[in-house]
Amino acid sequence: MEKEIIGWIYEAAEKVKSGLGDALKVDQKNGRTDLVTNVDKEVQDFIVKKIHDYDPKALILGEENGQDDTPIDKGRVFVIDPIDGTLNFVMQQENFCIMIAVYEEGVGQLGFIYDVMRDELLWGGPKVGKVYNNKEELSAPENKSLSEGLIGMNAALYRKDLFHAQEIGQTSMGIRVLGCAGLDFVAILKGTQIGYVSMLSPWDYAAGTIMMEQLGMTVIGENQQPLSFKGREFFIGATQAAMAEIQAISKANH
Repeated sequence: MEKEIIGWIYEAAEKVKSGLGDALKVDQKNGRTDLVTNVDKEVQDFIVKKIHDYDPKALILGEENGQDDTPIDKGRVFVIDPIDGTLNFVMQQENFCIMIAVYEEGVGQLGFIYDVMRDELLWGGPKVGKVYNNKEELSAPENKSLSEGLIGMNAALYRKDLFHAQEIGQTSMGIRVLGCAGLDFVAILKGTQIGYVSMLSPWDYAAGTIMMEQLGMTVIGENQQPLSFKGREFFIGATQAAMAEIQAISKANH
């Protein structure tokens, strides 16, 4: 299955790149900074067709085209973000990803994050027992504490100091705001960030959490509960050591 999915991602990436320029049509979803393009919708439709040609019974949980509330606990579910970081895609024409995750009976099996413009594909999970950066196997990052590394963060969380974001950020070596969940997960998997704190939807975190857990890292939702895969929710993913410190900060402020 993984070979097929990788093939679909590379094909989808060509469609994304060809959509840049004059052909790009941009609309607003929930305000001027929440954008969607014709390319987002077309690429999701392309990937969905590939999935259904491969497995007609597969279910889809995706950001676009009314497929955003499928539960993941029954059957094989493909979780799709056709362009993660749409604002970056429109404004920078880089720093965006294609993400696909595969869940079977509610258990994450495979995650794929493709940085389109850098041609960097991170993929893996329990189904293959490993995580790869293109064809090179990744080893588990060093279990650094919060004070030893950089942490990715949602700008609004930090600015409004929600969920004690400012204390978490100030305890770390520094925060990074990339505007693309996929790139934050890539940084964690490569060991250049020790964690990520944000408000995310299932298609933002599905692929990344599968790979993080495969490499021995932890992800939780609000109040240290498992992620719900329903709507937008508070997300923390980090090394074991950093997670313990983040949880301690949260408890100390309750």
